[in-house]
Amino acid sequence: CCVCLDKWVGHQCNCYFISKEEKSWKRSRDFCASQNSSLLQPQSRNELSFMNFSQTFFWIGMHYSEKRNAWLWEDGTVPSKDLLVLKVIRPEHCIVYSPSKSVSAESCENKNRYICKKLP
Repeated sequence: CCVCLDKWVGHQCNCYFISKEEKSWKRSRDFCASQNSSLLQPQSRNELSFMNFSQTFFWIGMHYSEKRNAWLWEDGTVPSKDLLVLKVIRPEHCIVYSPSKSVSAESCENKNRYICKKLP
């Protein structure tokens, strides 16, 4: 039900770009924005079920807002508490996600692969 650009993967009417190169969180976010997309904001635990085999960690669109003293998605919304379980993490960290259901935090300056999701 969706037509995705070359190098993008279609799944359940969404288009995803799964990077092979590594960038910092900010550069990953900027790349996604340049493609009229955003870093992935998983809507459910099963959203990336087609990637369950992957043990790789990818940047997703969550960051810590010191101003609001909370973890937020790029669009400013608060993540669902049951979607991703986050322990107390340092504010200078950003979230990496593995489709095998693991979540971790790393310095936002580290380089990781990333997943963009096309904006509707």
